[in-house]
Amino acid sequence: MHRLVVALLAAFDAAVAAAVGLAAALAPLTVLFVFGLGEGADWRALWPAGASVWQLGHLVSLEISLPGEFLADAGIDADAGTFVLSLAPLAFTVFTAVFAARSAIRASRADAWATGVVTGSLVFAAIASAVWVTSGNEVATPAAWQAIALPAAVFAVPALVAAAVTEWSEAGAGLVARLRDRVEASGNGWAHAPALIARGTAVAVAGLVGLGGAAVTVSLVARGAEVIALFQSAHVDALGAAVMTLGQLAYLPTLVVWGIAFIAGPGFALGTGTAVSPAGTQLGIVPGIPVLGAVPETTSTFLLLLVLLPVGVGVLAGWVVRSRMVAPRTVAGEPAPVPASDPERDAALAALLATGAPVEVAPAPEPDAATDAEPVVPRVVVTLGIAVATGAIAALFAWIASGSVGPGRLAEVGPAPGAVALAVGLEVLVGAAILILSPVRAPRRPLTGTAARGSAEADG
Repeated sequence: MHRLVVALLAAFDAAVAAAVGLAAALAPLTVLFVFGLGEGADWRALWPAGASVWQLGHLVSLEISLPGEFLADAGIDADAGTFVLSLAPLAFTVFTAVFAARSAIRASRADAWATGVVTGSLVFAAIASAVWVTSGNEVATPAAWQAIALPAAVFAVPALVAAAVTEWSEAGAGLVARLRDRVEASGNGWAHAPALIARGTAVAVAGLVGLGGAAVTVSLVARGAEVIALFQSAHVDALGAAVMTLGQLAYLPTLVVWGIAFIAGPGFALGTGTAVSPAGTQLGIVPGIPVLGAVPETTSTFLLLLVLLPVGVGVLAGWVVRSRMVAPRTVAGEPAPVPASDPERDAALAALLATGAPVEVAPAPEPDAATDAEPVVPRVVVTLGIAVATGAIAALFAWIASGSVGPGRLAEVGPAPGAVALAVGLEVLVGAAILILSPVRAPRRPLTGTAARGSAEADG
């Protein structure tokens, strides 16, 4: 495919990803303006409000400054009228990341991954710049560099990762392919180490996301009565309940990350000085958001056993990686060479078989530990690589799933990235090491010739 075509397709992908995200933010607000506010709606505020939601969903922090009239009517202290809103609804982030990855994979398969990634990222950055320029308002104000750089990064980073993975696994030429060929040409078990680390990390991260989703589901089912009670206490009509539900669904990936942090052990915070973890829960005044009713008020020490689940995820990743490791058969780590064909030897062997004379075959030599043992260092590096990469991704998840939702103590909400990275990394390390570092006994070689007959006689 021509590079110009790849660039046009990448630009189209970026434009569609931004348009769909903006439409998802504007659609419920439009319905609210039409049926909720009616003739008193200020339609000039629709675009800035939708753009602010889209920016927040792409990790942009918003400086909120509530009007004095609103504070007076609502009876809110003036000191609480200005705060930072930075807890992102990660549904927008996930959508953009998935769209960017698909675009980059297509560009990679067209042998123009760099063109696709760069073009798509630049177009998305241009759209983010246009959104920032046209959506200024006095209530929610983003920093200029965040409004442009962070949405572009949300598109560019997944695109780059997806392109690199596709190039490594499928490309036949190019910079990444040459690097892959050089790595795979090495011996002593190092040939497939990068691919094994990537595969094991993908399995571990997928397992952790599944555990986080299961934790959120169980919590919602167990504390459904509290969630319903908070919905009823909001005193909203059907339209307000629908808009509130859509807003909470946008935060569902954020809650999944909180579930991962809870299962891993460190837990998360719902304000300064609070903690929600298996070791104990300490809560203050929780915002009256219905989905937060699923947060347990107390925890049992038996929940500490949940840390075994990330260890199990590490075991699964180790099993997947171990099943793809091949034990080397020589000291250098390369397969034993096949002897060249010898015509005279083959002719003599054919003559013996034609005469029917018994052929004595020497017993196969016993395996030599020096030639059959797997290299230990590459396996250790693969195990550490999976643990470090999984911990780093968990830290990234925790960082984007934390932030501020209001003034005062509500400025600290979500998991601590460092603690989550350490806990997840150690737990996955223990689980993966159980299988990756375990020795594999070489299979018994069948007996042939006189050795086989002697064994049969002995059994008889």
